[in-house]
Amino acid sequence: MKSQVSEDVIAKKEKYIWPCAVTMYEKPLVMERAEGMRVWDTEGQGYLDFFGGVLTVSVGHCNSEVNAAIEAQGRKVQHTSTLYINQPAVQLAEKLAQITPGHLQKSYFTNSGTEADETAVVLAKLYTGAQEIVTLRHGYSGRSQSAMAMCGQSSWRVIPSAVPGIVHAASPYCYRCSYGLTYPSCELRCAKDIEEIIQTTTSGQIAGLLAEPIQGVGGFITPPKEYFKEVQRIVKKYGGLLIIDEVQTAWGRTGEAMFGISYWEVEPDVMTFAKGMANGVPIGATIASPQVADSYKNLTFSTFGGNPVTCAAALAVIEYIERHNLLQNAKEVGGHLRGKLKELQQRYPVIGDVRGMGLMQALELVNPDKTPNPQAVLRVFEKTREFGLLVGKGGLWGNVIRISPPLICSKNDVDEAAKALDRAFASLKS
Repeated sequence: MKSQVSEDVIAKKEKYIWPCAVTMYEKPLVMERAEGMRVWDTEGQGYLDFFGGVLTVSVGHCNSEVNAAIEAQGRKVQHTSTLYINQPAVQLAEKLAQITPGHLQKSYFTNSGTEADETAVVLAKLYTGAQEIVTLRHGYSGRSQSAMAMCGQSSWRVIPSAVPGIVHAASPYCYRCSYGLTYPSCELRCAKDIEEIIQTTTSGQIAGLLAEPIQGVGGFITPPKEYFKEVQRIVKKYGGLLIIDEVQTAWGRTGEAMFGISYWEVEPDVMTFAKGMANGVPIGATIASPQVADSYKNLTFSTFGGNPVTCAAALAVIEYIERHNLLQNAKEVGGHLRGKLKELQQRYPVIGDVRGMGLMQALELVNPDKTPNPQAVLRVFEKTREFGLLVGKGGLWGNVIRISPPLICSKNDVDEAAKALDRAFASLKS
């Protein structure tokens, strides 16, 4: 039975917050406190968090070292705006230049992934002089008007696109190939579609292509290993920049490498970040090579971009990841997680596909004929909550379970989560 506190909060949420801000579960979960891998609701019920605030809690809830950095900076300078220089922003920018691939060096800070992607697209247009952008079907870029236009899912495009010059190429969705082909005999038909899209739906000169290394909201769609090399070749052929959206894949999420795109062995012209960068403190960043960054010669301004407190938090997160070797942990524990999920797939035919990398794994649930089964996801969701486990969902049809615990996750945590998932899937048979 829900406590009166929960009932009051839920009632006020319905009265004072827009209804489009949807919540998960039949009866909304009201969070009260969190620590490390766990969160507690207002009834005192604890949950093992295997969604991490949508891949945002990277180093554990209420991380003491990150919180200490936030508190220390808060006692110095809390706000400056970009009209003044603050040391944490400069230190963070220097750190990003040191750890990002290739010649990326100059950063612009914002508040979210939406702003980071918008900034990257504007920069690409200024640098190239072209105006058209290629994105991918099933992709997600944010909730502003331009970002929604770039999204490759109708559920997130809440108004008809009023932004010209955005085209969508096929997603590298091997489990549901748009061409009915099978990797590797497909010869990367999805990547080659980008060239056809450019030739037939644009002026032939593009500003760039924006893509996630692994499509997050799309259901952790993971491209073949050769995919981005072919994509980069095509994008360069038509004068564009390769913009890699690392909002969900960065900071060791995919295991072993700090950035997801590292596994595809290409060097982006621009990269964007947010979410796990500051462990839940709002921040976004767009980094580019000096040549590309310097092409933005117009005046611009961000009131909250580069805030000293958020930048101090982000720097503390990155240093925590490095100091505690969380990249290796994400690789090892992610491998253990993948093994457990494959075991579940062998026992439950409703699991059509297991995919992802590191601590970014997904289960696609299907009917016997392979059609999407979002109803099964909803049933599993309610049961995993009952068994003390929080997971996420995604995919165009809502039939994908997304699993993305904080990078401090242990193999024991995985074993506990796997048991809850096993019980939840077993309940589908009843």
